[in-house]
Amino acid sequence: MRDLNYELKQLCHRNRDGSYATQRDRERVLNQIANQLHDWGYRHMDAASLKSKHVERLVESWKAAGLSVGTIKNRMAELRWWAEKIGKDKIVAGDNAHYGIGNRQ
Repeated sequence: MRDLNYELKQLCHRNRDGSYATQRDRERVLNQIANQLHDWGYRHMDAASLKSKHVERLVESWKAAGLSVGTIKNRMAELRWWAEKIGKDKIVAGDNAHYGIGNRQ
């Protein structure tokens, strides 16, 4: 298991916020995000090394992949949760409009 995947898994297990389904979904989404970052060449990341450039690249790739607005917003919520748990709340903008994410339809 990659370092970032393992650290995010441990972060999820130490912070049991939400229902069991929410916890499971959060861990799954964060695992996907860690895999994407690794595929892009961010090989030696740990949970505390999240930066705004990572968030912006993720959002752009999700938009380019044609994901629905609801899916992108759900993933943004998990990124905000991650940033909050590592004490870097300001990395992820609080407003989705900052990233050009529209409203659900």
